[in-house]
Amino acid sequence: MSASPLALPPVRLLSVDVLAGRALAAPLLDRALRLTRWAGQERRVDGMGELLDDELVAAAEELGLAGGEGQADAAQAWGIAVDTGLLVLEIEEEAEESTPPGEAAGRAVPGELYARIGGGVAAAEGAGGAEGAAGADPHDVLDLWLGMLECALAESTAPDFDNLPGDLDGDLAGDLGGDGLPVSVEEADREAEAEAELLDAALVNLYALSAMEDGEAAAGSAEQEADGGGPAVPLPVLAASLVLPEEEAEQPSEEVLEEVTAVMLRLDGHFRLLEGTGLVAYTPMDDALIEETDDEVAALGGGPDEPDDDEIARYGAVRLTALGTYGVRERLTDAGAYAPVLGDLAGVSADDLLGALGGYPDHGLRAEAELWLDRREPAKAAAELLAAAQDDGADGPTRRLVCQQVLALIGAQAENAVRDVLDDPRLGGLARVWLTERGASDVPAPTTDMVYWLTIDTIAAQLAADGDSDELASLVTELVARHEEFFADAWRVDHPATAAVLEAIGRLHPDRPTAKASRKAAFKARSRP
Repeated sequence: MSASPLALPPVRLLSVDVLAGRALAAPLLDRALRLTRWAGQERRVDGMGELLDDELVAAAEELGLAGGEGQADAAQAWGIAVDTGLLVLEIEEEAEESTPPGEAAGRAVPGELYARIGGGVAAAEGAGGAEGAAGADPHDVLDLWLGMLECALAESTAPDFDNLPGDLDGDLAGDLGGDGLPVSVEEADREAEAEAELLDAALVNLYALSAMEDGEAAAGSAEQEADGGGPAVPLPVLAASLVLPEEEAEQPSEEVLEEVTAVMLRLDGHFRLLEGTGLVAYTPMDDALIEETDDEVAALGGGPDEPDDDEIARYGAVRLTALGTYGVRERLTDAGAYAPVLGDLAGVSADDLLGALGGYPDHGLRAEAELWLDRREPAKAAAELLAAAQDDGADGPTRRLVCQQVLALIGAQAENAVRDVLDDPRLGGLARVWLTERGASDVPAPTTDMVYWLTIDTIAAQLAADGDSDELASLVTELVARHEEFFADAWRVDHPATAAVLEAIGRLHPDRPTAKASRKAAFKARSRP
């Protein structure tokens, strides 16, 4: 998984004990473990490490699976057990090379990894495998689950060499590519790589969407609340996040809708295969939709009427489980991405806290701030926050906005610290707002300079957070309407962001003369000694 360029929001993680218990309960890993125990001292395998036909039938029966599909599932679980090291192959090199497919070339036996966690597996099964890994080291279990996940992801996007045109053993001299491989094989490898990139991007977007919505939805489903994972994301929404350009978000072209549809169909196949890993909970697309024409499928969002909830449900929905959130984050951090967890900042200084929380969504900021405050005496914490907010750098406005939000969680115990900064030119306005909102008495009126300074600081923080948003446009329009002489005085405000704020007002204000006056004031601010 490549590191995401996105500023990933913080996520909540369950304890390693609970995650390990859920890893053991994941259907695919559960089957791999059961087959490892079933293998006992040894099971005969061919030169590729696969079970012989009669052994495969017995393996499917052991798992309670029937028919050809059951044997395929058993073969998949056996492959996971071998690839993760639960089972160790003992095949002589000569036998591996000379034994025909389907004939015994060696044996498979439980490995050291299974010996380490085997007791915990049995105990967890006895407890329903729900909330812990019993005697097994939870970190060993999670490492095993991550290995299984990588195998499943690779299998989901692997080239289908069985269905390539031509005979790979025949005379394909005329069809060779630059490296001597058949062109069809080269193309299959490229397509597999593209599928892997698509799936990685989908998981990152699903991770980000889930984290951004965590705590914001009014109520999750009963399944979501029990699992602790993210909210369900409709498959069309996830596909559109991978395809739809921002400029076409309101009126996507027919070509873009067709591409969204194609991505939905590809993701549907991947998520069906991956649900058994415990990574996602997936409601698949209605099979009838897949059989319909491209035009009918692409009609979602493309017709004159908005689809209702029942229609949207036919297109499928996916959510990361709590275990899946852990897994995607592990893959992201391995790739070098910064993917914070709520609670990471509980032990840092107030200075580091204000520097980090500026990029958090509101619910994440509140949750992290509460965890930080839980470790500190309220009055002392307030004083530390205010000291850290006295920053003249480019991120100063954001730090002061975050400081104000964290102070709101402390309550009356912060009052003395807030009153101590009433005369501070950078924090005096913030202090007066905080005291007034809490009905405090004897709050001195702000000076005109302080009002203008706080106004510039607030708009600068909004610009840093959201850029030229509609909300900021409404704010500056209302602000200018309230202060007739705003531009005559604002350019004199001794704030590092004065010119940038006035230029933003010039861009955002709908009245042309007002916008011109703002740009003129910005020029005067930049020209000021």
